[in-house]
Amino acid sequence: METWNDWKEAQPQVVPMLLSSIKKNRMAHAYIFEGQAGSGKQSIAQLMAKSYFCTNKDEYEPCLTCSNCNRIESGNHPDVHVIEPEGQSIKKEQIEFLQKEFAYRSVETSAKIYVINDANKMTVSAANSLLKFLEEPQGETLALLLTEQPAQLLPTIKSRSQQLRFLPPTNERLAKQLMNDGVDKNHAYFLAELTGNKEAALQLTDADWSFQARSVVLQLMHELYTRPDQAAMTLVDKWIPLMGNRLQQETGLEMIVLWLRDLLYTQVGKQGNLIFSDCQKQFDEIALLTSQRVISQSLANVLEAKRQLSANVSIQLVMERLLFTIQEG
Repeated sequence: METWNDWKEAQPQVVPMLLSSIKKNRMAHAYIFEGQAGSGKQSIAQLMAKSYFCTNKDEYEPCLTCSNCNRIESGNHPDVHVIEPEGQSIKKEQIEFLQKEFAYRSVETSAKIYVINDANKMTVSAANSLLKFLEEPQGETLALLLTEQPAQLLPTIKSRSQQLRFLPPTNERLAKQLMNDGVDKNHAYFLAELTGNKEAALQLTDADWSFQARSVVLQLMHELYTRPDQAAMTLVDKWIPLMGNRLQQETGLEMIVLWLRDLLYTQVGKQGNLIFSDCQKQFDEIALLTSQRVISQSLANVLEAKRQLSANVSIQLVMERLLFTIQEG
């Protein structure tokens, strides 16, 4: 179980502010936690609940062993309510049900907490119902609204809540989160560098797509520098069929950026920074065939390829142009 101390370094602005409020018992009645997936919004919301209800906390740090802490950890505390989107949205009926629950007396304490994940997905009617709830809370309540898209929340909801902006996770922390979800260590660091976002990284692990894409990128780029005729065949036979949608196409280009950056690191003697660390011998070989100037220009060419892709140029044409410009130097 994570503690407040585990999050102090990752969120140096949010955590001290919340801890000060907890110690002084001056918490706001509603908070908006805004930040990308993996930034710690849900973990810190759970810590807030534990600190709120823990019977043995040390100043602000919950004991993590009492009945309240254990039930909050398992999602079974009767006075902690979590709302998730049903399908694509959070509906008015969900907020009304929450209001009814809060109208009853607390089961064990004088307080209740509700957490709304993806709060930006509330329908207009749900958001208006929540607004009334924020204006006229039932007893001692704490509202935690979690979102990646704060701009989509009603201004009136934001004005009645304390907004806290979470920093994006570092690649190191993100990689560890992915490993905790069962992703192989080397691939976890690769995905962390590639996406900077836990949700996007986990999506790329579905059906082993990212493993296949990584393998094809390594083959394509190595052949481009050593056997360019073969690279053209790999593009048609392996790359194009694998990049079936826009997200995959953009991700494939990001992988090429990481590959070229590794080649540049090799040129300047920073092999310890390689993302494709298992390919160091290949980078050592190819580094002798090019220069820093050419690699930098190739990186610029990938940015141009991204722009073309955004302009709906076909992926095959974009990649053929890109490979040609890289090969020509």
